[in-house]
Amino acid sequence: MSHPEWLPDLFPVNPWQHDTYEALYRLFEHDFKHSQSVYEGRAVWFFPEMEYGKEKIFWHLTSREDKVTGDRFPDLRRSERLPWVRPMLDLPEKPEVLAWDHQEGDGTIKTYVWLEDDDFVVIMKKYPDGRRRLITSFWVEYRNTRRKLRKKYERRIGA
Repeated sequence: MSHPEWLPDLFPVNPWQHDTYEALYRLFEHDFKHSQSVYEGRAVWFFPEMEYGKEKIFWHLTSREDKVTGDRFPDLRRSERLPWVRPMLDLPEKPEVLAWDHQEGDGTIKTYVWLEDDDFVVIMKKYPDGRRRLITSFWVEYRNTRRKLRKKYERRIGA
């Protein structure tokens, strides 16, 4: 698969090793803890809550929740794309990126940053002061999810 030249290479996660999470966490620290991501001139932040020795947001960027048990398991597609999250937030003006705000059913405004051709999306919550809180990212696996994202884009705020 060919992705835009401004994106880093995918992170090697296959085969999954005993220290893969630690290596991913070092990347997370570099991209989000040691420097602040900025989206459209405003700080991107995340809750500092910890779980299993790492920020909860780290788990949302690298794993998937089992809907039955609530346990989280490594998500290879999310994990290998962790290096893409920061550049997508820092460079939403790139032609390959669809970036927009959408008012959800509960009234909250979420910002979507989507590499449609590469099936990867980053989602943030937008606050009244313009700052954004990182919520999750994931590889868009299903056609139905693509369709929902496309509808949200078409109903974006300011469209």
